[in-house]
Amino acid sequence: MNTTFVEWAFGNDLDFIWAFAGVAAVWALGITVWVSLVGLVSIWLERKISAHIQCRLGPMEVGPHGALQTLADGVKLLAKEDIVPDGADRFLFGLAPILAFVGSFAVFAVVPFGPDLIVADLNLGIYFLAAIGSIEAIGVIAAGWASNNKWSIFGAVRAATQVVSYEIPLSLSLVTVAALAGSLSMMDIVHAQGGWMWNWFLFRNPFMVISFIIFYIASLAECKRAPFDLPEAESELVSGFHTEYSGMRFAIFFLAEYAAMYVVSAVAAVLFFGGWYTGFGGFDKWLAEASPFWANLLGAGVIISKAFLLICVQMWLRWTLPRIRLDQMMYLCLKVLVPIGMVVFMLAALWQGLFPVEVLGDWSVGSKFGLFWFIVVIAGTIRWVRSTIQGTKSFQNQSYLEQPGRLGHDVGVGA
Repeated sequence: MNTTFVEWAFGNDLDFIWAFAGVAAVWALGITVWVSLVGLVSIWLERKISAHIQCRLGPMEVGPHGALQTLADGVKLLAKEDIVPDGADRFLFGLAPILAFVGSFAVFAVVPFGPDLIVADLNLGIYFLAAIGSIEAIGVIAAGWASNNKWSIFGAVRAATQVVSYEIPLSLSLVTVAALAGSLSMMDIVHAQGGWMWNWFLFRNPFMVISFIIFYIASLAECKRAPFDLPEAESELVSGFHTEYSGMRFAIFFLAEYAAMYVVSAVAAVLFFGGWYTGFGGFDKWLAEASPFWANLLGAGVIISKAFLLICVQMWLRWTLPRIRLDQMMYLCLKVLVPIGMVVFMLAALWQGLFPVEVLGDWSVGSKFGLFWFIVVIAGTIRWVRSTIQGTKSFQNQSYLEQPGRLGHDVGVGA
């Protein structure tokens, strides 16, 4: 019995096995590097966005506009002492950050970056997305339990409650998109949104805007971002489930959070914003036939740009909205998002049944509505941006004492 397990499991076709292992290793290394870059850029971007919201400059000294500040922080965390508290479960304490990171890392396998840039085009990609994404919650619970700290376990229980609850409205949004695309494959979902921008699912079906809002709110809760940062509430739980973590283990938790932010944003781009498609008619199809290399390169740039725009919205919400209470968080999930998600699923499926795009052609009722809604959204966005710029300029033109809330401003009696 000298037969190895590999030979017993796969026969004598070892060349295929080694080739598969090599491709998997290259993809794993590439995704690891990409996740690290996403973390570096996202942390720097959040610092700059929060600074501008608060009328500050943010990091400016380390590198151009503070671009190397995050790298310096990473070096600092590597040099810090790795402390395991007394009474902690050492095995689980070390395993928890890895589980949290794997939950965000593995989802990249089914997120397409271009027409041919995907690790695994699974026919059950959405199921894989929902299942593997839950591994992060296991890591958070393990971190709270293993730390032997009451604040850590409180934060872990909050995180588990939040993640499990908000998976329901998140899954309803995923199923709604799958019903419109007629497939659970992420690649098929993108292909169903080809053509012009108003053929994207966000515009083509009148109920998909609500589905996107539900998905985005639920994804904020899944990532534990404000206003759903209850598991890490500093004023209540010190630092939540990673209170006892330091050094590189804390850095892994931090990296997992920003990787999860990118994943949910990229998934939102795939499900609602056409994935790698530019939205300029048949340009993407022409480029894919003319030069697959440039089509993949452009597609990767498009989906990354869409994802980072959605990440900026997450950061904007974090530095704008206050943290909600635990009872408000559960009420929003179970009594608002879940019922609305069920109704939206039924109405979106009904609309798709009445006006199927594949039967009526490019200029179906759905496409015409998509064009109308696209124009409305663009016009509303332009008006909002103009009013915001005008309000900012008028605020900046006021003197310091004339600004609302300052000493020299007349705020009324009893203010």
